[in-house]
Amino acid sequence: MSVRRLKVGCAGLGRMGQRHALNFLYRTPRAQLVAVFTPDAREQSWAQENLVPHGITVYSDYDEMLKHEGLEAVVLATVTAVHAEQAIKAIAADKHVMSEKPLSISPEVSQQVVDAAKTKPHLKVMCALSRRFDASYRDVKAKIDSGLIGKPTVFYGQTGDKIDPSGFFVQYAQFSGGIFVDCTIHDIDLMLWFFGEDIKVKSITATGVAALQPELIKYNDRDNAVGIVEFWSGQIATLYVTRMIASGQEDQTFIVGTEGKLSINMTPAINHVDIHDKNGIRREIPQNYFERFYEAFTLEANEFTKACLDDLPVPLDPQGAVHAVKIALALQESMISGKKIYYDEDENVISKE
Repeated sequence: MSVRRLKVGCAGLGRMGQRHALNFLYRTPRAQLVAVFTPDAREQSWAQENLVPHGITVYSDYDEMLKHEGLEAVVLATVTAVHAEQAIKAIAADKHVMSEKPLSISPEVSQQVVDAAKTKPHLKVMCALSRRFDASYRDVKAKIDSGLIGKPTVFYGQTGDKIDPSGFFVQYAQFSGGIFVDCTIHDIDLMLWFFGEDIKVKSITATGVAALQPELIKYNDRDNAVGIVEFWSGQIATLYVTRMIASGQEDQTFIVGTEGKLSINMTPAINHVDIHDKNGIRREIPQNYFERFYEAFTLEANEFTKACLDDLPVPLDPQGAVHAVKIALALQESMISGKKIYYDEDENVISKE
């Protein structure tokens, strides 16, 4: 008897889109990639070489892809500016949606996606925050929930990208919403996951420098930044983000509780091999985000597919993604303005000073 497979379309075939497309093509047994969309000639050429031989249809019009016969779900890996619009269109067309983060660089627009999803509760709508699918982070979450470290009180999250001299991130800064929105949103999501999704912010402050790429300043962005988030519950988080790591990808986390501490990836390594040579003893580390979270991306695709086919809740409530982008934008604002932002107990802004 043939196994039912979810018919998936992938919108956008840039850095993340290609990875999602290949994951659904090769590493998600219960899914069938049937269509892709991109208006970009280079991405279309890549699709002709890598996807068309597998019978996948390439569209240059997103609305036309949504009409593909039998299409059931859409993966959004287009530019951030159109995530929300395309998600809402897909929901209106009765398609399940997995969108790359963030849903939008506007909390209000992000909320529109969540509200659209609520009108069709039979659909599965998820923002793809990949660290929640990493085995180590899931283990930490289970240990926190078991009470192993008491009340989690201090969170430290770091996203450290390898230096990219190409200038890509300078151009990308025009559209990304800034380094806190583009990168730290993963750490913010973990912070909310570990502390509690309904936790309320008391204050936010941030600062940053453009150490390697001063051109970022004209786009109100930086290549190194530190933020502090204080909560009414008596918990606090420090968030460090950098695009200035020489060795490779260094994403690190620790959580201190009233009875213990948990840490993740504080000494990055791709495996357990030690290299002994004239330079000493060392280990190699992942060179980019996808290498570090390769297995998490694969599990993300499979769990989304399972939720769609078996009518299960998605692993991430999209409402949490709205909260995360709200905090990320406040961090970005504080970094640029130099002002600390204060909130009341309902998380409404009361002052900036």
